[in-house]
Amino acid sequence: MLLDAIVLAGGRSSRLSGEPKAQLLWHGATLLQNTVGASLQVGARRVVVVGPDAPDAPGRDARVRFTREDPPFGGPAAAIGAGMRALDEQQSPAADVVLVLACDMPEVARAVSALAESLPLAGSDGVLLLDFSGMRQPFAAVYGRPALADAVAGLRASGTLDGASMRALISSLDLRELTDTAGSTRDVDTWADAADFGIVNAEHTPSTDEQRSRT
Repeated sequence: MLLDAIVLAGGRSSRLSGEPKAQLLWHGATLLQNTVGASLQVGARRVVVVGPDAPDAPGRDARVRFTREDPPFGGPAAAIGAGMRALDEQQSPAADVVLVLACDMPEVARAVSALAESLPLAGSDGVLLLDFSGMRQPFAAVYGRPALADAVAGLRASGTLDGASMRALISSLDLRELTDTAGSTRDVDTWADAADFGIVNAEHTPSTDEQRSRT
C-alpha cells in the first residue's frame, strides 16, 4: 500500500501572538520536523507541507516538498487541495492513502502509528482519531486518496473550496473512527498549551490568565 502525507503548517497562530506553531521547539526539534519525521517513519513516500518554506525544513529531505494554498490562509480545505495538487505533480504512481496531519501536535508520532496500524481501510474512505472528549480530529487521519481527491474536486467545481472547513470537505466520506486513548492528538493553540508540553519562548511574557491556568 502506497502512503503519502500532507502536513498543514500555514495557519496564522493568532493565539500565539503570530508565533508560527511549526517552528516551536519540543525535545530539540521543531513541531514541523517532528510531524514530518513521524510521517516518514511509518513509510510515507512523499510529504507535502502546506505552509511557508521553513529555513530548517526537515533535513531538506528529497521526499519533502513545500507548497501554499492560493491565496494563503484560504482555510483547511484549500490547504488540502494545494497539498493534493502538489502530490499529483510529482512523477510517481498515485498513493493509495494520504495521511493528513496538523503540525501542532507534539506527540503526533503515537497518533501516526495508530493510524498506520489501522490500515488497510477495508472499504471505508478513511480513518480518523477521536480525542479524549470524543471529538473528531480530521487533521489526525488517513484518507483513501481517490475519496479525498473527489471531495476536493467537488468543492473546487462548486467554487467553494477557498474558505471551506475540513468538516465540509469530508462530510460525504465514510470514515471509521479510532479513539485516541494515548492523548496523542493534544495540540498547541495557546501559550498555556505550549507550557503544558514544556515548550517555552524566551520572548513571550505569560499573561495573568496564562499564569493562572498553570497553577
